[in-house]
Amino acid sequence: MSPSIIVDSVSKRFTLRHARSVKEMTVRVLRREPLSDSFMALDDVSLTFEPGETVALMGLNGSGKSTLLKMISGVLVPDQGSVLVRGRVAGLLDVGAGLHPELTGRENVYLNGAILGMTEAEIDRRFDEIVEFSEVRRFLDNQVKFYSSGMFMRLAFSIAAHTDPDIFLIDEVLAVGDPPFREKCLERIRMMRGEGRTMVIVAHDIKMLTRLCDRGVMMRQGRVTFDGDAVAAGRLWREDRQERRLTSGPAR
Repeated sequence: MSPSIIVDSVSKRFTLRHARSVKEMTVRVLRREPLSDSFMALDDVSLTFEPGETVALMGLNGSGKSTLLKMISGVLVPDQGSVLVRGRVAGLLDVGAGLHPELTGRENVYLNGAILGMTEAEIDRRFDEIVEFSEVRRFLDNQVKFYSSGMFMRLAFSIAAHTDPDIFLIDEVLAVGDPPFREKCLERIRMMRGEGRTMVIVAHDIKMLTRLCDRGVMMRQGRVTFDGDAVAAGRLWREDRQERRLTSGPAR
């Protein structure tokens, strides 16, 4: 069977601007300080994800894991290399991603469902299931700008999880919300795993990741430093966290 995702020699560089106003630019020029510099968010990354795999992307803040997820989802384009995906991709890359704050929850079900590739008929058929899972029916006809971050996550996760994705990407959003709903989301992820969908998950909850995933990919400064057993990757993450604490204080 062909891979679900192929990341081939991907690199991505971002520019950091140090001056936003004319005054700041003038001051930096007079001091002969640079107006900007750049950093490599991803540096020659190559990975293959097989159908049915549930993979934990691990690494401290700034390691490149979220950038990699955005490459796979198509939100970002590589400067070098290529990313190939096979099948429908659904992603939760931020709390409330894809939800329009001025629209109601009901309207956002249709908007976000369409963004994720569902037809109107598919959304009609799954609407009640989406709403029941999200537990926001009481607030469904309110604008989502009045939702709490937990309600945002509930609705966004529910829509994405009911799109029948071949590839499901999750970035930290399960850190939001109350424990019972998080466990409900984890159970849904386990069910999707059993259905043979490919899932790539980013989180700092290493215990959760090792419960969900067999494979772990460890990243550091835009490079893959380990690809193998999820428990072993978790140990490496803890070692990196301890090293950062010793050298620069607790990681945020």
